[in-house]
Amino acid sequence: MPDIFSPAERSELMSKIHGKETKPEITVRKYLFSKGFRYRKNDKRYPGRPDIVLPKYRTAVFVNGCFWHGHEGCRAAGLPGTRREFWKKKIEANKQRDERKRRQLIDSGWKVITVWQCELKNKQERNERLKKLKDEITDSLSETPVPSSPKFKYRLISPPFKQSMGGLSH
Repeated sequence: MPDIFSPAERSELMSKIHGKETKPEITVRKYLFSKGFRYRKNDKRYPGRPDIVLPKYRTAVFVNGCFWHGHEGCRAAGLPGTRREFWKKKIEANKQRDERKRRQLIDSGWKVITVWQCELKNKQERNERLKKLKDEITDSLSETPVPSSPKFKYRLISPPFKQSMGGLSH
């Protein structure tokens, strides 16, 4: 199916898509705040710059758009009709980067939760997903291993991850 927009119009539309402050992100943050959670937004000290970081729970939350992050089995994740090879390569690179950053966080003792845009579309699914998210976060207190080295002995909240050092900062 040919694109209904000219290349210039498509470029203009695509330039208006931003990675922060998306409607799904705001929905998740408002819910968490209303339930008493306090968090950091898009903290660049952590791999992948998670949308929401909950240090108290050692949990990072990514709110992913189904198209941009290649959500498997989701209708919204289908490739456009034009420039399919370009989009396939781009989305695949995004998925590989997501997995790499996710693994870095997990290897550092963090719980990583992904909320997909399609899970927030209709009211019933959104309410179920947000309740499940709350449970996943609070369950993380008992599941997430806390580093046992003496330097963590008296800390309730561990310091942020520093990519340049390849581990937790000191």
